Amino acid sequence: MDLTTIALLILVPVLAWRIYTRVKSRMERQRSIVSRHYTGLLVFFGMVAVPASEMSDPLAIAALAAGTVAGLALGAYGLRLTRFEETEEGYFFTPNARLGVLIAMALVARVLYLGVLIYANKGSNMPTPRITDSPLTMLTVGLAAGYFWMYSLGLLRWRMKVRNEIGTFKP
Repeated sequence: MDLTTIALLILVPVLAWRIYTRVKSRMERQRSIVSRHYTGLLVFFGMVAVPASEMSDPLAIAALAAGTVAGLALGAYGLRLTRFEETEEGYFFTPNARLGVLIAMALVARVLYLGVLIYANKGSNMPTPRITDSPLTMLTVGLAAGYFWMYSLGLLRWRMKVRNEIGTFKP
């Protein structure tokens, strides 16, 4: 085993832990900002649309579609577990931390796996894997994109409902 492999074996768990703590901190009480909800709709739609437009493998396309549908369903479930608050300081929401962290870390784990696979294939005649090559990767991409897209949509709908009830709008 060479030095770069040992460094990789040490750094991957540290990187995974750091990403986990970052994701977990984002699953606490947050201010609702409408522009972020619109951005979430756009970004997570793009996470599905861009790979789908480039893929030709029917199994990978089906996995992306299945993951997206499952993510949408989990996003709707996650919204039911969310606590919404209207205070003098603004609008806040507290997502279900376990569900959000689980879905985000599934995607992170798959991307880290691809990174390790690319490193392991370095110097060999094996082709470098692309993110769209594996149906399992596409399943996790669809799951995360569907979940967070539905979550952004639900937060946006909540804010629009609050605006219609109050008659004023706080960004």
